[in-house]
Amino acid sequence: MSTSANGGPGSTAAGNGHSSASLTSSRSTEVSKLDRVVIRFAGDSGDGMQLTGDRFTSEAAAFGNDLSTMPNFPAEIRAPQGTIPGVSSFQVHFADYDILTPGDRPDVLVAMNPAALKANLRDVPQGGTIILNTDEFSKRNLVKVGYDNDPLDDDTLSAFQVHRVAMSTLTQGALADTGLGKKDAERCKNMFALGLLSWMYHRPTEGTERFLREKFAKKPDIAEANILAFRAGWNYGETTESFATTFEVAPAKLNQGTYRQITGNTALAYGIVAAGQQSGLQILLGTYPITPASDVLHELSKHKNFGIITFQAEDEIAGIGAALGASYGGALGVTSTSGPGIALKSETIGLGVMTELPLVVIDVQRGGPSTGLPTKTEQADLLQAMFGRNGESPVPIVAPLSPADCFDAALEATRIALKYRTPVLLLSDGAIANGSEPWLIPDVADLPDLRVEFAQEPNSDSDSGEFWPYVRDPETLARAWAVPGTPGLQHRIGGLEKADRTGHISYDPDNHEKMVRLRQAKVDGIDVPDLVVDDPSGGKARVLALGWGSSYGPIGAACRRVRNLGMPIAQAHLRHLNPLPANLGDVLRAYDKVVVPEMNLGQLALLLRGKFLVDVHSYTKVAGLPFKAEELQNVFADIITSTVPEGVK
Repeated sequence: MSTSANGGPGSTAAGNGHSSASLTSSRSTEVSKLDRVVIRFAGDSGDGMQLTGDRFTSEAAAFGNDLSTMPNFPAEIRAPQGTIPGVSSFQVHFADYDILTPGDRPDVLVAMNPAALKANLRDVPQGGTIILNTDEFSKRNLVKVGYDNDPLDDDTLSAFQVHRVAMSTLTQGALADTGLGKKDAERCKNMFALGLLSWMYHRPTEGTERFLREKFAKKPDIAEANILAFRAGWNYGETTESFATTFEVAPAKLNQGTYRQITGNTALAYGIVAAGQQSGLQILLGTYPITPASDVLHELSKHKNFGIITFQAEDEIAGIGAALGASYGGALGVTSTSGPGIALKSETIGLGVMTELPLVVIDVQRGGPSTGLPTKTEQADLLQAMFGRNGESPVPIVAPLSPADCFDAALEATRIALKYRTPVLLLSDGAIANGSEPWLIPDVADLPDLRVEFAQEPNSDSDSGEFWPYVRDPETLARAWAVPGTPGLQHRIGGLEKADRTGHISYDPDNHEKMVRLRQAKVDGIDVPDLVVDDPSGGKARVLALGWGSSYGPIGAACRRVRNLGMPIAQAHLRHLNPLPANLGDVLRAYDKVVVPEMNLGQLALLLRGKFLVDVHSYTKVAGLPFKAEELQNVFADIITSTVPEGVK
């Protein structure tokens, strides 16, 4: 879904950021204008909370709000119904200004059952709004999640604004004339909840109705049932006296351009498509489905018209083998994975290092070790990306900072892979992959030129007329890339050590030393931009907050809060993790204290201490959830005032 911005409030095709809703309000209610709201939809994993949240997000995007989302769902296909492990939630933060995170705590919690309430209640601030589906608060469901008493009847919810809505009953009543059975009708209650929230926040409705008709085009009766439930929720808000106030969040002031809502995985896929077009190369994605990276495969499989070939292999090793084979044949090989999949691909990544062929390896990090937490986020693959191969096997590493940034990160990873003839690891993570935000669609003319020149003639410095595959470009140290079958360019590459220039198999110790150092020098010499420091205080800050990957948003939001308290703090963020920016050492040494928040046990901090001998403060979290701006605010404030908080080492 795209919107346009012209230096002011975001606008859709309807103009001025407002789509004309198909449902219009006739009841006079107090309208409260807000600058931001955080809403969390929570229910059983079969209640459709991801779809509900995604639709609300799409309408916020169409309206012109800035937004950020955080889906959270179980790893099981169908977790035990009505249990806390089976709770699925979707949080959306939308605002009339630039925001950086999905929000720390929900201002509004929509809980579809007791399990959803119990799992999420501790995150709701006092005075927050809770909307409950009272039909699910049966004695059996309460006991299942450990409630001794019904929280609707005691003082459990006394600190909150509670709205009790019999969503199941009301949905079934709205669909009584459709002929649907009770079970099928009740499945539409998530659309009832979406309709109610759409009324509360003056969201446009025709986009959701159009989406439902398209989604269930082959089942028009199901489409109309969902639309009826959606309208019933909207009308309930319009007619009930329970909601005396509605809320408005104005469109955000966005930079001029055309925007669309995008997830990190979709942005990665689009970046790979763009890389193929800008390089003129065919793309082969060789991969094996794995959470949370599978959507990269799903999206790329839709774009055969752009020269994209997707190959779903029987396992992780076959997937990357096919990708590397494609690069050997003159295409661009790409593979995607997560968790234990990156371990299985390590041998072939090492083969890519030895053969010096371009290869883009996408690792959407998740909680580990082993199978770990498939649907939860983590940043714990950095050291594996750096060193997780046998021998001296250097690989460049690029990490996007947000869902929208995944597009540019994919192009950057491709640039490095093609220019320097090397595998490149792109480290996304679950929070980025599944989260979404507005993406300013770039002008194609502004995309980088990634075209490559293949070897066309022999290059040996002898009279043999041979092609030597390891003759290097003096500037980049990249070897020549010859497409197999090119007349006169017969050559041999493989996993055994190669003689310099000729590429013959060599066990000579001096040659091995030289080749190892050449491969390292090639990676060390990759041109990456200098690190940029954000310090509105004009150099007064003595503390630097340094992050990488998805920690960008929480760190940035926390720095804003600390600055609003009158305490200066500088912020910098690393996109290139190998090689690191050339000025990084000078930046680190320019501050009295450097704090590095990471969703691991301090992997980047370890690398920085070892390389620059700077005693960085490491703040770590491995809960399967992103940092909250509130917690980092407290960490930064305490460090600025020289009190080292718990968790900092």
